[in-house]
Amino acid sequence: MRRVISGYIRAVDAINYRVGRLIMYGIFVLMAILLWSSISKTFFVPSLWTLEMAQFVMVGYYVLGGPYSIQLGSNVRMDLLYGEWSTRRKAWFDVFTVLLLIFYLCVLLYGAVSSTAYSLGYWGSEPFSFFGGLLTGAEEVGRMERSPTTWRPYLWPVKAVMVLGLFLMLLQCTSELCKDVLRIKGETI
Repeated sequence: MRRVISGYIRAVDAINYRVGRLIMYGIFVLMAILLWSSISKTFFVPSLWTLEMAQFVMVGYYVLGGPYSIQLGSNVRMDLLYGEWSTRRKAWFDVFTVLLLIFYLCVLLYGAVSSTAYSLGYWGSEPFSFFGGLLTGAEEVGRMERSPTTWRPYLWPVKAVMVLGLFLMLLQCTSELCKDVLRIKGETI
């Protein structure tokens, strides 16, 4: 069992490390979009797509970078008492908080999947069966949701990125839970 857990931790950490390192350069994409927005507003006709595209890039940057942040331990933590605790006590507290986070992420993931299904034209109450039906050919994509702005981009790509990011965050949280359980048992990771 120890080998399975260690393999899971290594695999999830490797995936989220690579995704996080790649997404970290998304800040330059965001800067380029905002720079073009400033230039076009100053010298040319203002671009309609820049503000919304910057928001979409920021969603991807934030949601896909979250698991990497958790992996590095760079998430915000109130260190009033935590810093003085032993490693085992920290692990017990982290198990409790990561279980709450996993529950919250499951709720968010369900909402993100529902919202993505809606953006693909599904108005029912079973979003997971909709995506299963898309894979088997039993369902079809309906009228796709578009942004109400002048640019009117489709919203399913950014919603799909949110689903992917929340799924990776959930995997990273279960990896952290496994690490904490190993710390409680006194094993090294």
